[in-house]
Amino acid sequence: MGNPFDLSDRVAVVTGANTGLGQGIAIALARAGADIVAIGRSDPSGTARAVEDAGSRLVFVEAPLESVAGLGDAVARAERAFGRLDILVNNAGTIRRVDALDFSEGDWDSVMDINLKSAFFLAQAFARELVAKGRRGKIINIASLLSFQGGIRVASYTASKSGLLGLTRLLANEWAKLGINVNAIAPGYFETRNTEALRADSNRNQSILERIPAGRWGVPEDLGGAAVFLASPASDYVHGAVLPVDGGWLAR
Repeated sequence: MGNPFDLSDRVAVVTGANTGLGQGIAIALARAGADIVAIGRSDPSGTARAVEDAGSRLVFVEAPLESVAGLGDAVARAERAFGRLDILVNNAGTIRRVDALDFSEGDWDSVMDINLKSAFFLAQAFARELVAKGRRGKIINIASLLSFQGGIRVASYTASKSGLLGLTRLLANEWAKLGINVNAIAPGYFETRNTEALRADSNRNQSILERIPAGRWGVPEDLGGAAVFLASPASDYVHGAVLPVDGGWLAR
């Protein structure tokens, strides 16, 4: 057998690859041999340089993830970029922090549309492309610790990430027979733009660190191994699973 983690000649679509967790995942997949199609609003020039340094290629497909209208076209453009698709990483996400008593419909919809609705319809468009071409594939949804816990002041984020884990299991049930593996990664507390407010609050930062057995916040590179595993032949018999990458948070 060859290296079961080798992604040479594979093409991975990654949303939100311009920074943070998406950037770390895209670079890890590139280092394993995959070419990358980055779908999103922002040109991921920094990620592209790192992907090229790893010996792979990156193509940017601009598409607003707030609306499902253009997702089918975005997947079609991604397929044309390299002539095939093998992996989808639904990473793009947003968050709103407001007390539940004051949470607005706008704050609800803006988060649910990107974190859950677009993730589903992008997965659907990706799977339709695979089925039409008779190909196997891997879908990795980026869930959260709040797929398991309630959190505070993030009503739509918690709802979206709980829903995304449920969708991961549903799609695994439906698509395993089609040769499409659908799994999830649940990152813990990572150093990203979404957690800047928490890290800036000395009391919250300290209470979080005290709960993490590893004793530190995660960095985007920490997700690389989990992403490569779930994208590779090594996970061919893994369906509907969620892999926490949380420094031990859920074990505490």
